[in-house]
Amino acid sequence: MLAPFVLLVASLQDPSPAPPTAPTAVSSTAADSWFTPAQAAACSAAADRGLAWLAAQQLEAGCWTGYVGHKMNDGYVELENGLPPETQRRTGHGHPGVSALCGMAFLASGSLPDRGPHADVVQRAISYIVRISQENGYLTDSGERMYSHSFATLFLAEVYGMAGTVEVKTTLERAVNLITDCQNAHGGWRYNLFDRETDLSVTVCQVQALRAARNIGIRVAPATIDRAIAYVQQSRVTSGRHRGLFYYKIHGRGAYDKPDEYAINAAALTALSSAGIHDDDLRDPVLEFLRGEYPSVAGWYRTHFYYWYGNYYAAQAFYQAGGPRLRAYFARLAEDLLASQLPDGRWRNTTGPGDELGTAIACILLQMPKQYLPIFQR
Repeated sequence: MLAPFVLLVASLQDPSPAPPTAPTAVSSTAADSWFTPAQAAACSAAADRGLAWLAAQQLEAGCWTGYVGHKMNDGYVELENGLPPETQRRTGHGHPGVSALCGMAFLASGSLPDRGPHADVVQRAISYIVRISQENGYLTDSGERMYSHSFATLFLAEVYGMAGTVEVKTTLERAVNLITDCQNAHGGWRYNLFDRETDLSVTVCQVQALRAARNIGIRVAPATIDRAIAYVQQSRVTSGRHRGLFYYKIHGRGAYDKPDEYAINAAALTALSSAGIHDDDLRDPVLEFLRGEYPSVAGWYRTHFYYWYGNYYAAQAFYQAGGPRLRAYFARLAEDLLASQLPDGRWRNTTGPGDELGTAIACILLQMPKQYLPIFQR
């Protein structure tokens, strides 16, 4: 188990900046192995309809709107100081996390700020994220917090990796430095800047942003990743019927009481896989849990943020594993996404930030086989 950490730390030592490159499609053989050509065409067409709907929802300011809040049991509680979507539309503000995911949905189609059918949409999204950057590097708007900061940082990293500018790089570096500065004594992060509490969900979001930034040559302190991955590993259940799964929290109030959440286990496995940790004893129990839980999540939470956020990470976890498990998962996911798309091209998210979130993630998932996004490449 020490070898992956040694390799990870070595790979993070003074990385040489990687020049941005335009996206290239995965080979047709690799893409077609996920499903039949007819299924691939259906997924691509559905994603195109979703992107058209998203393009029509983008505000002139370059952002998308969404309810600002956080998970509370099975509900979604709006923050008192968060701007609601109607105010966002009227004032030109937006939801940074939703906007970042929408931007990534267009990147996943192959569009860049200077090319592709949605180049103007991507460019406006980039301009918005750069514009909301605070002096300390915080990417925030409408009262949103660290979740949104991490997705906005990830979006900038993906942009810079394919068609970056000096402005994007500068904004990205400041955002990365803020994530590093906010890491707490446990090695993780939570909702707010410099929060002393830690949970696995927010932590994995920051880890993925840091990994994407490091992959395209942005300096990331090795100790930051090392401590975060150690925290993820410490969150693993070591005995009992949930052995091999991951707790949502292991410190403070609510510690050790949620070892069977779909999204948390998918996120934890994705974080460890992205750090080069791939042993079957780690992967198999989580993937088996995700396989067994998917029908329940898809049935009870189809329009809930549980479904969207959970499958955003579950798809990555199965993709890293590859093979029959990936094909079986993706076939079922694609079938459900195709069946639940509305005639106007969107997908519903009735509990959470809103339909823009559901549609953005659906488009990202349906376009994963193209492998345009660097974060989704092995």
